[in-house]
Amino acid sequence: MNNFAFSPFIVPVAGCLVAIVAIVSGIWLDGHKRRMKSEERIAMIARGVPLAEIEKMLGPGDEEKPAVKDPLRSLGNARRAGIVLVSVGAGLILFFLVLTAILQVREVLAGAAAGLIPLAIGVGFFIDYNLQKRELSRFGLEVGAESPSGPLHR
Repeated sequence: MNNFAFSPFIVPVAGCLVAIVAIVSGIWLDGHKRRMKSEERIAMIARGVPLAEIEKMLGPGDEEKPAVKDPLRSLGNARRAGIVLVSVGAGLILFFLVLTAILQVREVLAGAAAGLIPLAIGVGFFIDYNLQKRELSRFGLEVGAESPSGPLHR
C-alpha cells in the first residue's frame, strides 16, 4: 500500500490546499460577478435604457463607491471584534479547564492553549481600538459614551 496515505503531513497539506482553493475561488467569483454586472449594464445601455433607471435596477457602479470610511464605524468594528475574540478565547480556556477538572486528565490542558490565540488577537483589537480613539482625539474628535448627543461630539 502507498505510504503517502498514512503520512502525518496529509492533513496539514490538505488544510492548506482547501484554504488556497477557497481564496482563489472567492477572487474568481468576485471578478465574475463584476464582469456579469458590466455586461448587463452594457446591454441595457445598448437598448437605450436611461442611466438613472439602470442605477435603480442594478445599483451604482463600482467606480461610484464612497472612498471615505466612517471612522466611528471602524472604531466600533475594532471594539466589537475585540469583545468577541476575547470572549471566545476566555470561553475556550474556561472550557478546557473545566474539562480537565472533570476528566482528571492533565493532557487536556493543552486544549486551553488554543484559547490563547483568539484571546491575544482580541487584545490586539482592543489596542487598535485605543489607538484609533487617540488618533481621532488628535483631530479634535472625542469618542465617549457620556455624550448625550451620541458617541461623537466636539
